[in-house]
Amino acid sequence: MRIFIAFETFCEPFDILQEQTVLSVKLMIKHHFCLSLLDDKQGRRYLELVYAGAVLEDNWVLADVGITSCSTLKCLLKEEDKPVLYVFNALTRQTVPIMEKPQFLTATVAELKSLVSLKSGLPVSTFRLSTRGGTELYNCNKMDDYQLVIGSILRLDIWDGWKEFMTGCLLGHKHIIQRYLSEEERVAKFQQRVALHMAAHFGHLDLAGWLLKRGVRGDQPVGVHPYREWCRQTDHPGVDHCPVHASAEAGQLLLLKVLVNHSVLCLECRNPQGHTPLGICAQRGHWGCISYLVAKARSVLSFPGLPLPVHVYLKIKRWLRQVRGRVWRGEAAAYTTRVGDTLVVDGFTEIQMRSRPKRRGAGKEGSGTQPTLPPLTWRVPIKRLKPVRLDSRWQSPDLPAPKLPAVEHKQRSQSKALVRKARDSPKQNLWKVKVPLPPICSDTNPRPHFVCSMPNATGLLTSSLQSFSEHNGRTARENAIYCLAWLHQLASSTLLPGVPLLEGYGEVELDVDSIPVEGELTSSDDVAKPQHVDQEEEKSKARYLGDSRGNSESAPGLIRPVVNPPQG
Repeated sequence: MRIFIAFETFCEPFDILQEQTVLSVKLMIKHHFCLSLLDDKQGRRYLELVYAGAVLEDNWVLADVGITSCSTLKCLLKEEDKPVLYVFNALTRQTVPIMEKPQFLTATVAELKSLVSLKSGLPVSTFRLSTRGGTELYNCNKMDDYQLVIGSILRLDIWDGWKEFMTGCLLGHKHIIQRYLSEEERVAKFQQRVALHMAAHFGHLDLAGWLLKRGVRGDQPVGVHPYREWCRQTDHPGVDHCPVHASAEAGQLLLLKVLVNHSVLCLECRNPQGHTPLGICAQRGHWGCISYLVAKARSVLSFPGLPLPVHVYLKIKRWLRQVRGRVWRGEAAAYTTRVGDTLVVDGFTEIQMRSRPKRRGAGKEGSGTQPTLPPLTWRVPIKRLKPVRLDSRWQSPDLPAPKLPAVEHKQRSQSKALVRKARDSPKQNLWKVKVPLPPICSDTNPRPHFVCSMPNATGLLTSSLQSFSEHNGRTARENAIYCLAWLHQLASSTLLPGVPLLEGYGEVELDVDSIPVEGELTSSDDVAKPQHVDQEEEKSKARYLGDSRGNSESAPGLIRPVVNPPQG
């Protein structure tokens, strides 16, 4: 199968097989055009085949891609430089590549820190660089002194206890910065300058406005950490970098407008290299920032009766500020540290830039000792507690000693036997095994009587009879006699349904002495009926039988007595 390869200005035919891969075709092109390919630490030079707008991978088969006879493939020769160094940022947990020429390894550490600060947005006075072995890189030394090679990985660490604060600066969260500001006044002021520098680099308008209201200026250098004040002469020159320079380098037009409107002195603020914000924007190619700064520099400030150009006003303002500073402070002191302040000197004091989180309960920074935890292998011997034996003198003779019920071992042995039996017989279902319940424990502790006492049934009946006697006006014995009489009349009326009883039947007199007193009354069958009541029942029954045989009408002169139901 013949295909055509277009390389630069050539278009050459190649006879290949359908089972060939893209890598084999690249080797044929390399030998045909006598190309030199590289793949080392410094860079990479390789071939790239493109078909129908798609880049072909080396392990693809031409037939599987759909390349047929007389197809045309485009070949490109690409060069790719590899990073000279890698910097691992302990704050963001990201690796920043340093794309420079190999000759960059002969530069100083200060130049490397300036490049890292530009890429990460962190001021040079807030981090340090170290090798994998933990060796710190100092600004005055060269990278060759630390035997760094192409592809080496460095580590970036910030001040201890600043991790949460720096995270808030990266995200632009004002409330996080307020929470994690230092309790020391001089360290808190330095942190505010750092926060404004990072807000100008990342474009956090809200955070920058809040810091400007707190007195932080855009033309004020970030400076060094108060702990490293004695290393100021040998420190990095980038400590004089201002927030307005960071916004100009990053091309943040809105932040640049905010800083210039807050203080016109930002137009003439120069960085350590002597460049103004306008010159920095011209080097970076930020044309929007350039047009704004040029228009602002040519403007005229109008005062009552005296218009002044901006450059004249800037000179007067700078002179007044210098004079005011000298009057307030007198002669400038070499160092502002006092007795008791913390100092960090390179090579003499303990390193305090290891990206450690803020300790809980810690006061001022650098004060106190860090608590250490015991190793994992260390264990506290466990001591079994012995039962406390009470002295006989402590026990009161009036209180009886509580007696606990005896533990029944019999049921436990029975349950173990049942479980063992079920385990030995696999065919028997375990859910059918009856597992005995634990014994019921009776509470033998002495308690007040009203807690567990239950009301008696006799008490309930007596209370109901007393309430009945109070509302009805009759005693219990009188009410029983009255109820028995009413039940007797009701039984007689149900015996002869439809036949009226004799007049005066409801006024039958009963023998009160024959009724038992309260507590002996059981049923109505035990009460003896009077004799004349039985005679009247016989007569009424005979009359009823005679009338039922002949005439069904009731006898004249007979009326049905009114039976009054008993009350209650």
